[in-house]
Amino acid sequence: MPSRSSARLAALTVAAVCSATSVVVLTSPAHADAVRIHDVQGTTRISPLAGQKVTDVPGIVTATRTYGSSKGFWMQDATPDDNPATSEGVFVFTSSTPKAAVGDSVTVTGTVSEYVPGGASSGNQSLTEITKPVVTTVSSGNAVPAPVVVDRDSVPDAYAPEGDTAAAGSINGLTLDPSKYALDYYESLEGMNVQVADARVVTATDPYSELWVTVKPREHRSLRGGTVYGSYESQNTGRLQIQSLGSTADFPKANVGDTLEGATTGPLDFNQFGGYTLVASRLGTLKSAGLERETTQKQSSRELAVATYNVENLDPSDATFDKHAAAIVHNLQSPDIVSLEEIQDNNGAKDDGTVDASGTVNKLIDAIVAAGGPKYDWRSIDPVNDQDGGEPGGNIRQVFLFNPERVSFVDRAGGDSTTAVGVTKVHGKAQLTASPGRIAPQNAAWANSRKPLAGEFVFRGKTVFVIGNHLNSKGGDQGLTSQFQPPVRSSEVQRHAQATEVNAFVKDILSVQKNANVVALGDMNDFEFSETAQILEGDGELWSAIKSLPRSERYTYDYQGNQQVLDQILVSPAIRRGCDFEYDSVHVNSEFNDQISDHDPQVLRFRP
Repeated sequence: MPSRSSARLAALTVAAVCSATSVVVLTSPAHADAVRIHDVQGTTRISPLAGQKVTDVPGIVTATRTYGSSKGFWMQDATPDDNPATSEGVFVFTSSTPKAAVGDSVTVTGTVSEYVPGGASSGNQSLTEITKPVVTTVSSGNAVPAPVVVDRDSVPDAYAPEGDTAAAGSINGLTLDPSKYALDYYESLEGMNVQVADARVVTATDPYSELWVTVKPREHRSLRGGTVYGSYESQNTGRLQIQSLGSTADFPKANVGDTLEGATTGPLDFNQFGGYTLVASRLGTLKSAGLERETTQKQSSRELAVATYNVENLDPSDATFDKHAAAIVHNLQSPDIVSLEEIQDNNGAKDDGTVDASGTVNKLIDAIVAAGGPKYDWRSIDPVNDQDGGEPGGNIRQVFLFNPERVSFVDRAGGDSTTAVGVTKVHGKAQLTASPGRIAPQNAAWANSRKPLAGEFVFRGKTVFVIGNHLNSKGGDQGLTSQFQPPVRSSEVQRHAQATEVNAFVKDILSVQKNANVVALGDMNDFEFSETAQILEGDGELWSAIKSLPRSERYTYDYQGNQQVLDQILVSPAIRRGCDFEYDSVHVNSEFNDQISDHDPQVLRFRP
């Protein structure tokens, strides 16, 4: 069976269309009998022969793809030129099972096309192909060209050139410089037979039989074997996606830190789910690093433990309740307050108007008790049907779990799905007008997105304000391998507006009570170094406590080989200045192929 990337990539129409900024002026084609693969590929990302017919282009078949809609084969010139910018390999799209076999010497007549995985609107780079081919086999049983070894010495440290301002920031028309930029280096090998050796896994095997490795073992390495994404300028150049041309049943089930020992070899492809991908005809042997799930420290009797955990679209039909409960009880050590994200309503994605989530929450609470944990109580506010984004019909929302033996919740009537919670001053102290309540739920910043949940808690006589968040997702942003450099992060517009609202609310609390204990936490869907985080932090109203960890430990999520921060716990000055807190990103999911959520939970322990 094909992987997700191959299948979905193949479902798109092969076309000679990139975007308005990718159009090149076509010159007269070379004489048909002189055209070779490096002429087809050219020295930029767009073939100089795009849209033209080429005749009798010679090559040796290096691999075939016989599944999905993207059937075809890769071929490579056995007599390359001396220009490092021109690839010697190309994919021949046959649309049906190719008759050519590995080792065949063939000539191909067809049309040169630039195929954009995901469509032109995605901003992705294009893949140069030969389509509508007529294939002639000259001989069989030939040696396949030796693979190009991709390693830490061959991949440049700079990631991508700046896009051409005259082409809306596109790099498509720029001459490749494979000795300077990693993306140019990979592009110069597009379609060629390549090899990585003894490569460390930096993103675990996903349900679509894909994983990511690094060819630069020391590049921003995390303590547990991953590669940390610490800024917009450190994209981690050694990352490479691995798929297989073989059966998905045989694909290794790898965790972060494992190694594909020996050689992994195959053509270098490009797809919409990660960009440059080694599609392996030969996979290395998996060697386990023995990675284990982390367990945080138990809070003392005087410490309040507050956690955030995205449970990934949890609804009563899921089979993950016992595992989530075990993670909360054993790995998180039963925090006093747990802010949950992505709790769905009682019938999940069935879109029938149901918004109540009591069945989902109580099933989780019962599982926690069965796992040996406390009998949590809970508070939440049901959203307006289909108004909070997420999976249609699921009505995801934030929920507060709290251990009534350790902490109490201050119930104050008036909070509902559409009424904004406010802040008042009572006896010199800040107080919410409703608890629980939602922050500015009718503000345009929260359109089709989760509204923050605010509540008052009391621990050992001290009030703690907790704000559960799930900000706008990064869906729609251009990928790191986009033809536009730097990529456009369009989702930030709404997320910045949301961060502004959360900060303003915290500012309201602190304007009434300067020393108030405020915790704003959740799936912020953005990095600790991002402008979103800067807006949340404001002028010191909040501070992202994950920054108390060493840089090599700052991650909550693992995406396309980059370990990164999406989940955060931000604290007010009264908590930060005391320096009497501990922060832990508890790695129980993001690094593992059998994860029950794609997020790692976060825990803050402090003395109010």
